[in-house]
Amino acid sequence: MKKYGIGIIGCGSISDIYLKNISTLFVNVEIIGCADLIEEKAQEKSEQYSIKKMTIDELLNSHEIDIVLNITIPKAHKEVCEKALMAGKHVYVEKPLSLNTEDGQYLIDLAKKKGLLIGGAPDTFLGGGIQTCIKLIQDGWIGDIVGANAFMTCHGHEGWHPDPEFYYKIGGGPMFDMGPYYLTALVKLIGPVQTVAGLTRKSFDKRTVTSSEKFGQVIDVDIPTHIVSLLKFENGAIGQLTTSFDVWEAELPRIEIYGTTGTLSVPDPNTFGGPIKIRTKDAENFMEIPTAFSYTENSRGLGIANMALAIESGDSSKFEASGDLCYHVLEIMEAIHESSDNTAFIEIKSRF
Repeated sequence: MKKYGIGIIGCGSISDIYLKNISTLFVNVEIIGCADLIEEKAQEKSEQYSIKKMTIDELLNSHEIDIVLNITIPKAHKEVCEKALMAGKHVYVEKPLSLNTEDGQYLIDLAKKKGLLIGGAPDTFLGGGIQTCIKLIQDGWIGDIVGANAFMTCHGHEGWHPDPEFYYKIGGGPMFDMGPYYLTALVKLIGPVQTVAGLTRKSFDKRTVTSSEKFGQVIDVDIPTHIVSLLKFENGAIGQLTTSFDVWEAELPRIEIYGTTGTLSVPDPNTFGGPIKIRTKDAENFMEIPTAFSYTENSRGLGIANMALAIESGDSSKFEASGDLCYHVLEIMEAIHESSDNTAFIEIKSRF
């Protein structure tokens, strides 16, 4: 089996789990080098993981690198992905695919023109937890899907993240930051979304950083931070998704799927494992279901290993975290904001 060379652009806090997992969990990929606009960050990761520190141009021109892992901040996603594709590299990008559907479609079209794969995070749906839930649904445990509820509520990232400002700018917020985990899980469990409606609000105009690195810094909030949406799926199921950075605490489920013969409680889509619970129409209580598949620990990088398998096979359909899936989720998120702005239902054109 060939080992595909990975070049990482972006050496922030999320890079550690990718660096660790790609170095230890997967046999078909290896990290060649890393780059960051802040040279000290790339130097730190280079020394910590014994990989080459490179400039971005050096990384893009390296013949050893087959796949670029783009984990820059959202506003840089399009530019970095474009440069990587133009350099002849396959691209795996952190969520979201881009800031808007226009840029996202451009990247997908460019990848197809170049004969390259593009796709990206999240890959948590490939873990044992959600894969087991997909199998339970496919095997008919809860019958035909009627609807779903999903909730991602917290009070933002300024209390723990070392550099939280971008979470409150275009491309951030609870929908574009955390929505991809929930929407990707929902569409993989239920199918493509056909129509959306949304309502949004910004509860706090400013946020004060309380994490140690930038303690006391005040952030201007530029985007909505409490978002409630309705989703009509192509198969007729109706779902609701709430994402919020304005909730101090809640006791809500992460995701529940409702069927004609039962209810499925889906684990946190920001994780790879369980717990999974199900209650069928003939049962008195929920029962916990063991995971039926591997990769239940934090396995970020699984999507890149899957991409490498698809490249080696020559069959792009084997790439699960595909650009078409990322784009579908991006279109849904953009449409939810558009729906709120225009007080209208929005039809989703893409499918995956």
